[in-house]
Amino acid sequence: MDNENFSDNVGTIRPININEEMRGSYLDYAMSVIVSRALPDARDGLKPVHRRILFAMYDMGVRAGSAHKKSARIVGEVLGKYHPHGDSAVYDAMARMAQDFSLRYPLVDGQGNFGSQDGDSPAAMRYTEARMARIAEEMLADINMDTVDFTDNYDGSQQEPIVLPSRLPNMLLNGASGIAVGMATNIPPHNMRELAAAINYLIDNYENMEEIAVDDLMTFVKGPDFPTGAQIIVGDDLKEAYATGKGRVAIRSTAEIEETKSGSMRIIFTSIPYQVSKTSIVERIVSLVREGRLEAVRDLRDESDRNGLRLVVELKKYAQPLTVLNQLYKYTQLQTFYSIQMLALVNNEPRNLSLKRSLQIYIEHRYDVIVRRSEYELERLQARAHILLGLLKAVTNIDDVIRTIRQSQDVDDARTQLMERFELTEVQATAILDMQLRRLAALERQKLQDEYDEVMARIDYLEDLLRSPYKILALIRDDVNEIAEKYGDERNTEVVYGNADFDESDLVREEQVIISLTSQGYIKRVPSRLYRAQRRGGKGVRGMTTKEEDLLIDIFASSSLDTLLFFSDAGKVYSEKAYRIPETGRANRGTLIHAVLPLAPTEHITAVLPVSTFDMEEAYFVMATRMGRIKRVHLHEFEAVRPSGLIAMSLNEDDTLSWVKYTTGDQDIIMVTEQGQSILFHESDVRVMGRPAGGVNGIKLLDDDRVAGMDVINPDLHTHIMVVTQNGFGKRTPIEDYSRQSRYGLGARTLSRNNRTGPIVAMRAINEDDGIMLISRSGIVLRTSLAQVRETGRSTQGVTVMNLGEGDEVVAMAIMAEEDDDLPESGDGVESNGASPDGAMPDGASLDGASEDSGSEDDVE
Repeated sequence: MDNENFSDNVGTIRPININEEMRGSYLDYAMSVIVSRALPDARDGLKPVHRRILFAMYDMGVRAGSAHKKSARIVGEVLGKYHPHGDSAVYDAMARMAQDFSLRYPLVDGQGNFGSQDGDSPAAMRYTEARMARIAEEMLADINMDTVDFTDNYDGSQQEPIVLPSRLPNMLLNGASGIAVGMATNIPPHNMRELAAAINYLIDNYENMEEIAVDDLMTFVKGPDFPTGAQIIVGDDLKEAYATGKGRVAIRSTAEIEETKSGSMRIIFTSIPYQVSKTSIVERIVSLVREGRLEAVRDLRDESDRNGLRLVVELKKYAQPLTVLNQLYKYTQLQTFYSIQMLALVNNEPRNLSLKRSLQIYIEHRYDVIVRRSEYELERLQARAHILLGLLKAVTNIDDVIRTIRQSQDVDDARTQLMERFELTEVQATAILDMQLRRLAALERQKLQDEYDEVMARIDYLEDLLRSPYKILALIRDDVNEIAEKYGDERNTEVVYGNADFDESDLVREEQVIISLTSQGYIKRVPSRLYRAQRRGGKGVRGMTTKEEDLLIDIFASSSLDTLLFFSDAGKVYSEKAYRIPETGRANRGTLIHAVLPLAPTEHITAVLPVSTFDMEEAYFVMATRMGRIKRVHLHEFEAVRPSGLIAMSLNEDDTLSWVKYTTGDQDIIMVTEQGQSILFHESDVRVMGRPAGGVNGIKLLDDDRVAGMDVINPDLHTHIMVVTQNGFGKRTPIEDYSRQSRYGLGARTLSRNNRTGPIVAMRAINEDDGIMLISRSGIVLRTSLAQVRETGRSTQGVTVMNLGEGDEVVAMAIMAEEDDDLPESGDGVESNGASPDGAMPDGASLDGASEDSGSEDDVE
């Protein structure tokens, strides 16, 4: 304003609404940040600072073929001409463009220390040098051909481009990240060849582009391709991100598991997630080890060098490497989630973009660039053709042209005479006057004609190109394919399809464990390697310290990841994972089972079975009671056991559920009583019933006799019936000695019982290669080879298997797979209650289908 108006307003007070003023000022500031600083343009994928750095280097001539220049010089050029901000902002942006661990395809070729994946900062700009990378020149190709608009710089003294021509699909190629006011962008980098294939697909299907779905594009673009490699876990989240512009993808370090010379294992990480510092990962692992959350880690070393990243995690001898690996993924940044927010400026407005829309914007931008470049070139070629036409006329009439020029008074008069006499334009006449004398030679006329023909051919091509959108699209496709061929490479990041979220079981060490249960309800889990083998007649090792009047009632092996089904004497079933059973030492008593399961005060667990999977068509549970009742139920009836338990079998008041076994539907069942009677019948004699059914009679009991054991026979696996008595006697008898009978009979004699042997306490169908584990009332455990037990007939009393102390007695038996003579630190394959080593079915069991009986008069349901 002039001085007069200014003086008139001095002392004037103008009321302002503070709310409106704050709202307007903050909105102006927010839009300035969004448009001028934080968000990339969807066309070239660059923020203003990156665009200005590249243009300044281009303008300085600091290109791929030139020498490196001091970074400080480049930063000064950017600050002085285009970017009115601090030097650190410019240098940090330029340094990131030079980091091969930040950009998938770096745009700056740096020389010196530009930082590292360890989190180290770049050296000061006075120590480093830089120039444009060769691929960055594709960003500025044809910028001098009016392909993009220019605007004034901050002081109006220079012109800078609003956007770069960008032959590269840079926004998706190198990605972008930034925080604006009220919004943020996080675009992941991608592979050049995959993007080129997707662009080709869009162009080839241009007429039906609206019908192209995200699934179609994802057949080409498999997912982000990070410069640091690693793995991405691709699922529905990534599809959602590509469809809507918002989502996430899990990035997981690649790892190799090696065995050391000492027999222990180690995990070697060869890559880490994008934008994660290796130093922070190392510090986190050390912290977890000190806190006791990674007990299996023995040592940690960083062996990275110029050949690549190498982070070594040494494990303790018995550690499960896959479990430790999952723990490291769960609790450290060795696995992270990259939040995708594909937000960019479209017509100077922030827009959330899908993968398809991002590629469309690139194609539209390149279409506009090629049109503007073609129009620019066409205009200049038409002007050149016009001049060439005049020069050809002059050369054809060279004598008359020379005479006219010589007779003219001055240049203006000569120009006028040429225009009138030879029908030339002013431009053509001026070109003739400027023509050198050497062009008068005859050979030069042919050169002029050749040049004219060439220019006219190019004009025809450009005019045809501008008339045909499909030819322009084909040119875009050719450009993209050329760039992909020149700069494209294989993926750095491996694509893994699946779910990145960890289940609790993923963090558990998978191993064979021995689970034992006492009559007083104490349960514990012990790694099976802690038990060693002994010879028949040995004293055994202490397997559990029990309370007075407490005794072991069950011991079996399973995987730590199995589901355990607990069957109670009340006929109920409960479910729990094996790894949730508290682990203790071999001689410890364990934990009260009421702390694990919601049992009633008077309820006791009588059978426990490990199950690895419920997804089996022909798999059943056979249940037997002490009073001789038996029942068959399909396995899937117990897949969803609620925390409070379910009814597994209806019982009479004086009966208890004591045995539950697996069966395939086509196997024999054997039941043995305490007094030495046995009965063997086909399971089809027991029809499949529902969970609440009470079952049918399995064996007739005399006087006060009770069932001592029930088992399922697998003809491909089992060869003998093993029985053990209360006083430590045992015998194995070939199965062929037992004849199949009908259900609910007295059966046949299986042991010559007397006061020396005592009643039968356990029976199992076994293989001659198996081993056995006997448990006494006082908690002594004896593990021995079955070969030490002599084979005898049905009516014999057997041999002494376990020497018992005074007042002690055998209470339980388990079957174990024999691995070698000494069974060093083994235990794999303990079977109890019909369970196989894999926890699903007895070894060798076949699922051929089950027969159903119509039942009998003694069915109870």
